Amino acid sequence: MEIRDMKCDVAVIGGGPGGLPAAIAAARQGASVILVERNGHLGGNAAMGLPLLGYLSQHGRRIIGGIAEEFIDDLQKDGYSFGHSRCPMHNSITLVHPEMFKLMALKKCIEAGVKILFHSEIIDTVVNNGKLTQVSVMGKGTRVDIKADVFIDATGDGDLSFIAGARYEKGNLESGMLQPPTVMFSLSNFNEEKFFEFLDKHPENMEQLETVKIDEGYNTTLWRSTPNHVFVGMKAYLDELRKKTDCKVLRENIIYINSTIKGKIFINTVRVPGCDGSDIESLSKGEIDGQLQIPEIYDMFRKYVPGFENCELDSISPAIGVRESRRFRGLNKICVEDALKGYKPADTIALAGYKIDIHNGNGQGTILMKIEEPYGIPMSATISADIDGLLFSGRCISMDHETLGSMRIMPTCMAIGQGVGTLAAYASANKMSVRDVDYNIICNSLLKQGAILK
Repeated sequence: MEIRDMKCDVAVIGGGPGGLPAAIAAARQGASVILVERNGHLGGNAAMGLPLLGYLSQHGRRIIGGIAEEFIDDLQKDGYSFGHSRCPMHNSITLVHPEMFKLMALKKCIEAGVKILFHSEIIDTVVNNGKLTQVSVMGKGTRVDIKADVFIDATGDGDLSFIAGARYEKGNLESGMLQPPTVMFSLSNFNEEKFFEFLDKHPENMEQLETVKIDEGYNTTLWRSTPNHVFVGMKAYLDELRKKTDCKVLRENIIYINSTIKGKIFINTVRVPGCDGSDIESLSKGEIDGQLQIPEIYDMFRKYVPGFENCELDSISPAIGVRESRRFRGLNKICVEDALKGYKPADTIALAGYKIDIHNGNGQGTILMKIEEPYGIPMSATISADIDGLLFSGRCISMDHETLGSMRIMPTCMAIGQGVGTLAAYASANKMSVRDVDYNIICNSLLKQGAILK
């Protein structure tokens, strides 16, 4: 085995929505940055065809700015995004062309001077006297030992923090339930108007569960008015199909996401109960079970759902989409009570305003609760309480299970990433612990970068 040594100011592990802005922000602040990604592309879940939800608050105010907004502005210029549209269910919908998002991410990292290591998985860490000093990754039979002043865990599942020995929680603390993952897939040749005509004749298929709290106007009038839409419904029709067919849909309804490509939609209907994305055997079984649901769901759509008769299977996501796994112990913890009342702590580095969205990990059922006013993500919730030099970004930050249901969406993760990247760069440049950095310095820097903090 070959062993190589690398050194940088800031090392970011994970090139998805939590890691990309962290690497870009740190590099733009003058830090030398290494970004490690297990895939051969950047973007993570943003490159799966999922919508970017919650750029706007419940009442339509834009609450995400900075690098996250820069991505959309640049994609929109070339027709690869429709920008932001209000949505009674999701606050706002922002669709992006997933392949162009990958290329945009690569371009921005290169322009910022980020060194990228693709096809690399973290395998080991070195913690000396309570400080993380080295992370080792492996790719193509080569071990790379990375030394840095600050490390950012943007792996989603917190793999870096787990290996380093940081404390964590996982799932609902009472039941242990984890939100179920999804294997995304796309279909071409979808007849949108035929599907809408069916809904017009059978409006009961637009009704939601009592646990799903949304505003009026989530209907075909809205969906016809903008290509920026996501459909969630068909519970009544699925209930009928379950009586007369071997229906393979494990959730209560169908979700499809429109796209920037005419006639193409992304399907978020696979549900894999009992899958723990942070356990390699459970994750592998989840990939298998999720992928094998696809042909049966696809066949059922073509046979029974108007508008889907001529659809063709276009693509299957290269990785399962994990909603929930580990959450790590920070200097501060975000609790659902603060989220619901719109509390903004004194050290806020990002805003979150998406609904508390919890998918039942045991089968059918979804909870969707409104967040009337945006709440703040404190810088202290991104700083490890156990290990110096370790920051969290994305859905592994310090919070409870219910709050995760709101802040796990990609624009919020991107805003957090920009915050921790800025913090990491400043700490490295000034040879300080991330724990000792004055929040006001980071706040002022983020505001200059276009972040929205109030």
